[in-house]
Amino acid sequence: MKSLSNIVVIAIVFGTLLSCQKDSRPNYQFMPNMYEPVGYETYGEYEVFAGEQSAMLPVEGTIARGFELYEYENTNEGYDLAKANLKTILDSTQVDLVRGKELYDIYCGLCHGNAGKGQGNLVKREKILGVPSYDDAARAINEGSIYHVIYYGRNAMGSYANQLNHEERWQVTAYVLKLVDDLNK
Repeated sequence: MKSLSNIVVIAIVFGTLLSCQKDSRPNYQFMPNMYEPVGYETYGEYEVFAGEQSAMLPVEGTIARGFELYEYENTNEGYDLAKANLKTILDSTQVDLVRGKELYDIYCGLCHGNAGKGQGNLVKREKILGVPSYDDAARAINEGSIYHVIYYGRNAMGSYANQLNHEERWQVTAYVLKLVDDLNK
């Protein structure tokens, strides 16, 4: 009987120890910062770094790779200036309407429609309302206004500057101008 009670006591002790074990986290953390790291702000001041910056600020006036200067502001005045002064960088040999159509179908056609009449799938399903046709005489769009709207967005339309690079934005602009010409015929 004494050996049976010893077995029961040992089973209870082992059961208690095993029930406290959690497989997703060790019971004792020798170096807790390795399991639960401390988050630091990139440009924050901390005692850990002793007067050093945790990241270096870029040199003033530099431009990141893949970006270009765009001198028109995201305002109505900037839009009007772009509409009046901005001209395409592509000459007639560089315009690729096939590539422009591909990009237009991916990024623009869903709302503006494949013909530019403002009747894309999202408009037909009434997910987005008020997308105008490109042949709307009151808008009188040109290459500068199209590029500016692609770069910054306008009204409910968001910017596509992160999705399309500089040259691709001009290809889409050339294709939209072709759609405008087709609608005005």
